[in-house]
Amino acid sequence: EDGIRDCLLSRGLGDVYKRQAELDQDLFDKVFGKDSVKTVTEMRKKLSEDFVKQFQNQVDQKLMNDTIEYLINSTKIKLPAEFLIKWMKLSSEKKITIDEAKAEYEKSEKGMKYQLIESKLIIDNDLQVNFEDLKSYTTDLIKNQMQQYGQAIPDEKELEGIVARVMSNKDEIKRLTEQLTSNRILNFFKENFKYKLKKVSYDEYIKEAYPA
Repeated sequence: EDGIRDCLLSRGLGDVYKRQAELDQDLFDKVFGKDSVKTVTEMRKKLSEDFVKQFQNQVDQKLMNDTIEYLINSTKIKLPAEFLIKWMKLSSEKKITIDEAKAEYEKSEKGMKYQLIESKLIIDNDLQVNFEDLKSYTTDLIKNQMQQYGQAIPDEKELEGIVARVMSNKDEIKRLTEQLTSNRILNFFKENFKYKLKKVSYDEYIKEAYPA
């Protein structure tokens, strides 16, 4: 019961929980979308899947961050530091000293190194995202989102119209391209790097994933 309450609260549906005396279809429809869950057993399975998915996303993000950190630290890349510091000083919108430019460079150094590593990974391993890749990815995202909220998937013509509207927004194209590229790089890491599995408790995981 407490787990169900916490799930509802996390979904912003605390009021729904308070109003429901029973775990009935009305509650299921409000939480999971119409007719997507019909029994308590299905509800428990759905909650379990949601929890696993939530933690998997967090685990994937940590794996991505740790792998990037490893690549930056283990790859010998010598940046033209002196030139970049002077360039940052000259190109800054506000007037800054050479020491301030140096501090800015030090904050940006890892990011610049990873950009070079990422570009080589993408080119060497054919991880580029083209228009058709992006269109297919956007279509799948829209379908999944509709299913998540219990909405019927529209016919092909209507779906194409929704995708076209999304992809007419330059900011959305940039965000989705970065998202898909990141997914491909993560999958590449998983397929080509050897990781040691470590079993930890929930509290230990939180400490490792979110160090103070």
